Formats: sequence, structure tokens, C-alpha cells
Amino acid sequence: MYDVPKEIEVREEGPLRIITLNRPEALNAVNESLHTGLARLWPQLSEDRSARAAVLTGAGKAFSAGGDFSYLKELKADPDLRARTIAHGRDLVLGMARCRVPVVAAVNGPAVGLGCSLVALSDIAYMAETAYLADPHVQVGLVAADGGPLTWPLHTSLLLAKEYAITGARIPADRAVQMGLANHVVADPLAEALACAERVAKLPQQAVESTKRLLNLHLERAVLATLDYAMSQEEQSFQTDDFAAIIDRLTAGKG
Repeated sequence: MYDVPKEIEVREEGPLRIITLNRPEALNAVNESLHTGLARLWPQLSEDRSARAAVLTGAGKAFSAGGDFSYLKELKADPDLRARTIAHGRDLVLGMARCRVPVVAAVNGPAVGLGCSLVALSDIAYMAETAYLADPHVQVGLVAADGGPLTWPLHTSLLLAKEYAITGARIPADRAVQMGLANHVVADPLAEALACAERVAKLPQQAVESTKRLLNLHLERAVLATLDYAMSQEEQSFQTDDFAAIIDRLTAGKG
């Protein structure tokens, strides 16, 4: 039913949709196929009229390790790919913010870069005790156009958002809950997220979906105020000497 690449698995369980980032051998790092698939996923989920709630998780040990370094190197070299990717980033953020279906994140391991953004754009987040969030765009010389700076100021204080966006430092699970970037730290995030999604799916549908939309209007307004600037600055940062030097170092010897 869902037109998604092999890097994304969508499983139907009654009114629930279990969405799994499926590159476990690469810690679910984001390549072009996964990024494009995520941009196209959320409108499909909204149009799935039998879906009442969704769970988002990662296969294997990680939720998502962020951008695949080889993909980032391709983006540095290919302006057309870069333009498509930035446009897809915009589609991903707005698609998730506008998605009709409540999304519960089961953060089973590190959620880095875009993985961290997916958690921030979810509606409820359960984190494993050993999981952490991080938005290290700045550390590789990039502006986080679809990252923490877009949404974190709505979840936590502006000072804390600045600290972690500017430094790229890791946010352990318990700290993420204290800051308002996640809801719960649990031993089994997938089981807890599924139980939460099942509870949501049993509630009156129009009330749930309209309440989510009401709340996400705040999110969408904030995102639209900053998104175009963020995208233009990310495009510029892909072309800087700093980014080129960092990504060449990170991909040295990888072909």
C-alpha cells in the first residue's frame, strides 16, 4: 500500500502503522533513498484513512545515526542532488508537522541529526535508557535546516536549544525528558510506544486528530517562520571550505 524504499518498512497492525527505519547495518544513517522516502511517507500516512496511530522506530541498535557521510560527500559534489535533498527536507518537516495521524516515537538507540529531528516532530516520544539525542550539524559545518533549531525552541527554553544546537552535544535520555524533548525513559521503548499508540487509536478519532492539528498549528507557524531561511543557509553551508574539509576527512579511505 505504501510506496516507500527498502530503507523504510511500514507494517500494518489493525489501525496502527509501525514505521521502521531499516538500514540496521548502517545504524539507520540517512542516505538519499531513506531521505526521499521519509519526505514522501507522511502524506501517504495521512491519506491512509484506516490508520489511527503510528509508531516510528529504528531497526537494530540505533534509531538513526544521522546523515550517511558518503551521502554528505555526494551532496557536496552534486548541486542537483543538493537542491532535491533540500526540497525534500522541507517536504519532510512540513509533511510530518501536518500529518493527520498521531506519531509515537520509540527511540531504541541514538537519534542523531535527522533522527533527532524525527523525534522532535513526533507527537509523543519514549526513549531507551541508553538512547540519546544529538544534532551535530554544526560539527560537520552545516546549518541544521530540518533539525533541532526549527523545533526545539517550542519544546524547551531558547537558551537550552541554543546550547545543544550550537555545540552539537549529546543529550542523554533522562536529560532529554527533563528538557521537554522526550516524554518518557523506559526499558522497552517499542513496547511502550505500541501500548500508547493502541490507547490513542481507541479514542474518538475526530477529537484526537483535530487536537493534534490544533497543537501542531503552533509548530507549523514556528517552522514556516524559519524554514526558508534555514534551507537557504544549509545550501550555502554545503559549499563552504569548512564543510568540504570535514567531510573529506570523515570519508577518507571509504571510496
